[in-house]
Amino acid sequence: MKITGNEDLRVQKTINGIYSAFEGLICEKNYEKITVKELAERAQINKKTFYRYYPTLDDLLAEMQARYSQDYLAVVGNFIYPRDLAKSVRSFIEYSASQSEAYEKITCSGTYVGIRQQMIDQVMEHTWSNSPEFNKLSSLQQHILMTFIQNTGLEVYKQWVASGKEAPIEEVVQSAVTLISSVNNFLKLSK
Repeated sequence: MKITGNEDLRVQKTINGIYSAFEGLICEKNYEKITVKELAERAQINKKTFYRYYPTLDDLLAEMQARYSQDYLAVVGNFIYPRDLAKSVRSFIEYSASQSEAYEKITCSGTYVGIRQQMIDQVMEHTWSNSPEFNKLSSLQQHILMTFIQNTGLEVYKQWVASGKEAPIEEVVQSAVTLISSVNNFLKLSK
């Protein structure tokens, strides 16, 4: 249930408790191992209360994904592509680095591939759909480009996390920006 701020304080507290408990469980175990019973106990609610707000854990996860996507789109939503691609890659890594451990696990773990792909697709559709250069590409070229862009930024971030974030974030950003700079050449060759 998306909180608008107009809900009763008890409802807000319950939803926030569900989110907090869910994030904690995401950090501790694979998604398939999380149960509504365990989540309800941790949130100090009964299962019926959980089901009042969310039909399934998948619905809660989808809502969490939507929040992450909306927050990130607020950062990059006005960027113009491909011109602002380097800024976008920088923003993705900086945004990701500023998020919770639960976000990190969703972004980096193989357990969350489906929900992560929904996040990526939502962001890519919103950001690239207005690009004249992108819209001139064939369907195959669009798919190749989107796959390259999303995998490059994501893999650089995942490798940084896997290394214990030892490298300074600026070094990570510069690596990703350098790799992604080949997109302009691809767009020129595809005309």
